[in-house]
Amino acid sequence: MTLLYTDPVHLAPTDPSLIAGPDGSWWMFYTQRRAREPDGGHRWVHGTDIGVARSSDGLTWEYAGVAEGIDPHPGRNTLWAPEVIRAGDRFHMFTSYIPGVPDQWAGHPRTILHHTSTDLTHWRYDGVLPLSSDRVIDACAYELPEGGWRLWYKDEAAGSTTWSVDSPDLTQWSAPVQAIGGDPHEGPNVFRLGEFYWMITDDWRGQAVHRSVDLTDWEPAGRILDETALGFGHHADVVVERDEGWIFYFTHRRFGFADGVLDPHRLTDVHVAVLRAEGNRLVCDRNAPVAPNYLAQGEIRCP
Repeated sequence: MTLLYTDPVHLAPTDPSLIAGPDGSWWMFYTQRRAREPDGGHRWVHGTDIGVARSSDGLTWEYAGVAEGIDPHPGRNTLWAPEVIRAGDRFHMFTSYIPGVPDQWAGHPRTILHHTSTDLTHWRYDGVLPLSSDRVIDACAYELPEGGWRLWYKDEAAGSTTWSVDSPDLTQWSAPVQAIGGDPHEGPNVFRLGEFYWMITDDWRGQAVHRSVDLTDWEPAGRILDETALGFGHHADVVVERDEGWIFYFTHRRFGFADGVLDPHRLTDVHVAVLRAEGNRLVCDRNAPVAPNYLAQGEIRCP
């Protein structure tokens, strides 16, 4: 596997989202879980900032602090799962928000915040998205071929399934509808590769894959990142160039310790693998080498 990045401060980066910056470098935004948090329970996954790392080639990443000014409320709160896209001359960030620093996973309201920026550094708060419940996380936005945008997300109040809303301008939103039902899952990510649109979702056993020709009707299309020996790949993002993609995902470490970490399972790393469409299936060889400067070659589409 190609190990890309480990957060140098809290040792537990998750939920990566990549975007090409205005200066030509690549930016990775991620949930900065706090593996060294001494308290019990699940405080370590709450009270989190959005971490930032930068790279010129996609293989060597440098920590660039945290996204500043994106918590609109006083005190210490929780920010998860950034989705960063570019629309025209502006960047948009959608983050999952939980008030305070809970010590349990369940039982707390969750909303998705919207921010905009011209430089990926200074962010303006544009409000809370009007979605299907107050238990929503994990936004993913994709530009529709006929114009406008669609945003998918996880609704925990609806069986932890994927829902979507449409917008002509990323400010007005349609009524929510369910996009993918079935067993619980999270972290939807949508992209075009080959002849299909693809949606991958994290069901905690790797990534379930669906494909579509219209971004509306989805059919199951296998699994990726589900090799037990390599560790399941979680909450992924995909960057596409022509007929090839790269999938960025995180794994939990199964071995090794770090000073001040209560449980080594808290330690996570971000990896990358080549992703290809072969007919009606996605193929991902996590052991295949990734070319140097792979993100610096040609025209890149960042879905």
